[in-house]
Amino acid sequence: MAASDPEWSRHDSATDTLTLRLHVQPGARRTEVAGVHGDRIKIRLAAPPVDGKANAALRAFIAGAFGVPLRNVELTAGASSRQKTLRVAAPALRPDRIWGQAVDEGA
Repeated sequence: MAASDPEWSRHDSATDTLTLRLHVQPGARRTEVAGVHGDRIKIRLAAPPVDGKANAALRAFIAGAFGVPLRNVELTAGASSRQKTLRVAAPALRPDRIWGQAVDEGA
């Protein structure tokens, strides 16, 4: 893990993939990063946890945040859990580096 990477993300420079560990709260008022939850970043999703809608909304949110097409975001663990792991291929942006800081400073 690089010094600038938070504990909830790991970048593999050999494959240019980023692995994210998330705690997801579906059914929220809006989709947003909501701080740190243990060793994961917490993301609130406006989508309900029904018929894969929350997972689809999460992938779309992450794709937009990291500046990649949806096909570059893969849910690798936790399809039916709040604890999820995603893989982002070739991230153009790295908002994960500031997500925890931005929320901590606002508190």
